[in-house]
Amino acid sequence: MQRRPFLTCAAALASGLLLSTAVRAQTTINVAALADFAGPYANVMNDMQGGRLAVLDWWNKEVGEKLKVRIAVKTYDTRYDVAQTASLWPGIKAELKPVMVLGLGGPDAAALQQRLPEDKVPMLFGTAAYGFGWKPGQWALNIRPTYSHEAAGFVEWFRATKLEGKRPVKVAIITSEATPAYADMAKGLQSYAKANPDKATFVEAIWTEVQPADLTLQVRRLANAGTDVIVIQTNTAQAVATKRALQALGKNIPIMLSLHNGVAGSSRALGDANGFAGDYEVGAIADATEDDTTARKFYRLLQEKHGLKSGWNAMTMIGLGQSIVAVRAIEAAVKSKGADKVTGEAVHAALLATQFTGAELMGLLPGVDFSADSPFPTGSAKVNVATMKDGKVVRAAGEVAVPTVPKW
Repeated sequence: MQRRPFLTCAAALASGLLLSTAVRAQTTINVAALADFAGPYANVMNDMQGGRLAVLDWWNKEVGEKLKVRIAVKTYDTRYDVAQTASLWPGIKAELKPVMVLGLGGPDAAALQQRLPEDKVPMLFGTAAYGFGWKPGQWALNIRPTYSHEAAGFVEWFRATKLEGKRPVKVAIITSEATPAYADMAKGLQSYAKANPDKATFVEAIWTEVQPADLTLQVRRLANAGTDVIVIQTNTAQAVATKRALQALGKNIPIMLSLHNGVAGSSRALGDANGFAGDYEVGAIADATEDDTTARKFYRLLQEKHGLKSGWNAMTMIGLGQSIVAVRAIEAAVKSKGADKVTGEAVHAALLATQFTGAELMGLLPGVDFSADSPFPTGSAKVNVATMKDGKVVRAAGEVAVPTVPKW
């Protein structure tokens, strides 16, 4: 009887040791996330970041615990600047030893595209891809095809539905030479129009500042040329300046936006909740419309159980889509190599070897299939077209085929 306290202590100690062993058995895998909380995307970054973190929390609890793996993420503010990304990267690599980088956009690709193969760390983007990344053996991968592929899909849909296929769409683009990614958007759209004169006529590329003060003169020129659609895949500042110019001129030319500068975010920046009514946002990812989709159900789950505070919008969708591919790739590497052998090289190999299905990606993407020759999805990519009506984002068309665009 006198030995019971000792036995109780021994049992407690043994229990503690077992718990300690269980904790130690969990492997932590580090991921770096690049963000912009002080530059051109500062006003929408929180939504994208919230999507990222919620998916990681969901995976850690629902999948990682069973695999005895936890994915830890650390975020670095690059201000959407090439030089800032390049200067931060050596410290990120040394401090974190990440197996993957969640990139934000063009400056990150420009700064790190040539370094990543040597460093053996893949970078994954939730945005569309760029022509300068369309090379074999890439380590900077996009979960969507190029911006020009997405624009081409929209142009073909617009021609078929709005022009009844009777003539080519007269399309113009407003962009900037400030970043390689912005310039690439114009080059790719020109490449598509040149190869498909029966479907598209390229009117002009308006080259302007990243945050232009006024575009009335330039937009008047596009209107006088009979432009059917103005493509703006850059940022909300250019979208707002174009809309104000159209309003000043009394013109109603539809604008096609990308997801990161979509109709809802651009309307907020304009100061009118219905400001981009009748315009479009296009992306090869689930749209943030009111439809009760698989992606919407997953979003609700993240809200209810995993702390998601971000609104149901395109920027949140980009964060969700980027992260779901990231965790599935790490998951594939864990199952293939073992948790203690997951390196950047192993994750890169998993990205190239695995055809991720729409179900695995929680309906956020139709599927993702990378290859050594194409650092973005090829066979599985389709675009969704959304528009704005009465201040709400509504679907105009779903799963529109992405056409072939010649390499530029």
